[in-house]
Amino acid sequence: MRWCGVAPGPDQLPRFESGGVGPNALSWRDPAVVAVALFAMASGFGQFGAVAALGSVAKAFGRAGATGSLSAQVGLSGTELGLGLAVLRIASLGGLPLAALADRWGRRATLMVTCAAGLACTVLAAASPSYWWFVAIFALGRPMLSATSAVAQVSAAEQPNTAERARAVAVVAAGYGLGAGIVALLHGVAQGALGFRGVFVLSAVPLLFLPVVARHLRESDRFLDSVSAQKALKDKAPSPTFGAVGRTHLRSLAIVCTLTFAVSVITGPANSFLFVYAQNVRHVSGVIIGVMVLMAGVAGLFGLLLGRWLADKCGRRITGACSMLATAACGIFTYSGSSGALVVGYVAGILAVATLAPAAGALANEVFPTSVRASAAGWQIVAGVLGAVIGLLVFGAIADANDQFGIAAVLTFILPALAAGLFWLLPETNGRELEQLFPIGT
Repeated sequence: MRWCGVAPGPDQLPRFESGGVGPNALSWRDPAVVAVALFAMASGFGQFGAVAALGSVAKAFGRAGATGSLSAQVGLSGTELGLGLAVLRIASLGGLPLAALADRWGRRATLMVTCAAGLACTVLAAASPSYWWFVAIFALGRPMLSATSAVAQVSAAEQPNTAERARAVAVVAAGYGLGAGIVALLHGVAQGALGFRGVFVLSAVPLLFLPVVARHLRESDRFLDSVSAQKALKDKAPSPTFGAVGRTHLRSLAIVCTLTFAVSVITGPANSFLFVYAQNVRHVSGVIIGVMVLMAGVAGLFGLLLGRWLADKCGRRITGACSMLATAACGIFTYSGSSGALVVGYVAGILAVATLAPAAGALANEVFPTSVRASAAGWQIVAGVLGAVIGLLVFGAIADANDQFGIAAVLTFILPALAAGLFWLLPETNGRELEQLFPIGT
């Protein structure tokens, strides 16, 4: 999520009655937007592999026993799992400078380089000889795949007009979710045959197809116009600091990063511990996990459609706030203590997160000018990393102390959910074109 501090209020900005058209705006169905979504899908496949295969990793490198402790059931302690996942999240801090490069190199070049390098590191993680080697190797690719996801959202938001922006953002979010869902489904159904090493090797498949998809990528006209305008002003203004967004937008950035932090405190442990909890604690079969993932995929698609509709009809803020609260509630229910709650909570949680994505993604990009939009996305990576790290460590430590995931979920998720009220400190941008909010060149 990303947002604007001194932007005019909703009543001060004119609206486009007919939807408005930016510079050479594309449809959300244009091959260029679909190509961005496919890059996001490749990123989701690579990033989510560590989460989907965590149960297998814990068993392969852990020390499962016959006692009833959490460590004996899982293979590794909650603290070890949380620390390893936290390291992976911390590695994503490198996504800030990588995403910021998109404001200099361009969206297209950054997507191609970061996605290819990130997938290559994921394939390499298949050769991990121990748990901490797995963490270290996977961490190499994490910042590049995080930058891919962030820049994909920026690229998708810039190319359509305001009437189709939420749709384009939803398509990219669906691409990422599809990639994550595929790797989870493959591991759930074929974990006996593939193992975690086979899952990571499969990342070579999207890597091989990237050059084909890259042919349809195009640089957004908004970015090109912004570069031209910035060059014209180069002799009149000092060179920008790397990753800077300018004083004008600091208040907005602080609010956005706080919201991103809070959401990540919830989604970090809620998603990362899910499969190890299902496989090693609740002893859910791989077939049931596969069915659960398929159900979640359907729920995620419906959530994206619902979120897009609500974002355009009811507004970005109300949709984002309600979806954030629902995400926390579903996370708590998921770990409440039964296999049925696990399945229902996970599917409902995917629905809530998917509903959040179009509203938050559109608003996040609409409140920053083109010249710093990718840099702002990079700072959100940082906020998301810090939130997820704290969430993972707190969740793991509480689970260890009580030998229960349910108590950990309640104590970890309730407080950050209250941050949903911060959405009302941001302007409602629904119905405004990017050029109305920020003139080209700013």
